[in-house]
Amino acid sequence: MRKISLLLLCLMFIGIFPFESFAASPFDEKKLLEKLNKLKKNEQVIIVTTDYAKARNGKLVFYQKENGKWKKVFSNIDVIVGKNGITENKKEGDGKTPVGIYPLGTAFGSAKKPSGIKIPYRQTTKYDYWIDDPSSKDYNKWIHYLGNPKTRWKSFERLNHPLYKYAVVIRYNDNPIVKGKGSAIFLHIWSRPSGYTLGCVAMYEKNLLKIIQTLDSKKNPVIVINEKRKLLETFR
Repeated sequence: MRKISLLLLCLMFIGIFPFESFAASPFDEKKLLEKLNKLKKNEQVIIVTTDYAKARNGKLVFYQKENGKWKKVFSNIDVIVGKNGITENKKEGDGKTPVGIYPLGTAFGSAKKPSGIKIPYRQTTKYDYWIDDPSSKDYNKWIHYLGNPKTRWKSFERLNHPLYKYAVVIRYNDNPIVKGKGSAIFLHIWSRPSGYTLGCVAMYEKNLLKIIQTLDSKKNPVIVINEKRKLLETFR
């Protein structure tokens, strides 16, 4: 009787919380490669997936096209995303990472430029800010300013932050810039693997550094962000 009761309880639990909520099906890599082949101008693609929309943890895979074929450069890299997961409808301050395909821009950091990198790198100072104040004309822009930032903007990020020792700009909401749609989305170092970001994608410093050292602006790198089960839908 006790065993039957436990079985019924388990069945009720599964009915209330479907299995898909906890373990997303792996994406079909063959179909993914077919999608990548349609990206005629991009020869480096970073894929970031989560198991479900509200997850804070995810995985990163780095693909590169070599001699006409896509190959994995790095795989199974642990990352963290937004406090409230990922979203197709990003808004300023929602604590979510934007879903979609975005070009990767300049690398930057408080540290000196790593040797041998093939993308632009800009070393930050205490006068460098990224503006996340939607009321400002500087919204979602990098601004170098010698004055008091608190008198110029209602909200901003200091780019000489320790988590930005190394970072890469994810070019989200920059062409055109839509006020309130989200700002300051980067690849950067995490504070801890059990943490979260406010919209960025973060990872161990060593992993980020090897990604920065592999990125090549001539290969037009992009990043793709979505749930595993919806990944193929990102390529529309």
